[in-house]
Amino acid sequence: MSTTPALRALRAAGVAFAEHPYRYEERGGTRVSARELGVDEHHVVKTLVVQDDQRRLHLVLMHGDREVSLKSLARLLGVKRMDPAEAGVAQRATGYQFGGTSPFGTRQPLPTYVERTILDLSRVYINGGSRGLLVSVDPEVLVRVLQAVPVEVGITP
Repeated sequence: MSTTPALRALRAAGVAFAEHPYRYEERGGTRVSARELGVDEHHVVKTLVVQDDQRRLHLVLMHGDREVSLKSLARLLGVKRMDPAEAGVAQRATGYQFGGTSPFGTRQPLPTYVERTILDLSRVYINGGSRGLLVSVDPEVLVRVLQAVPVEVGITP
């Protein structure tokens, strides 16, 4: 059994999950993890760390085959702009290395937003807190455990 802060947080919350290790490829993203696990990339959820114009950090959970409209997210949150957080800033806040960021068990609690259509899926695959490890969970866990707020900010690349 693997141990990461994310897995410890899931166990502590009583969440049923399955671990899915795969061969990690640098810059491969959700395309590689979906291919390695034989699942639809739409069911793989990426965790993005973004920063608003006041330098406050947020997490956005998005389908692997979609992108986040940062303009739409900024408008929704009532801020001037949103940008991807720098890797070092994201790592210090979450405790996770780029490519292994999980929304569970982050070093600092961060406001979390989930693309609404993710919640319609029967099962999702999300990072388990290290490169090359996804966990599958019922998407309702994202709202129940993370208090993720459903949003509609996804765009097709």
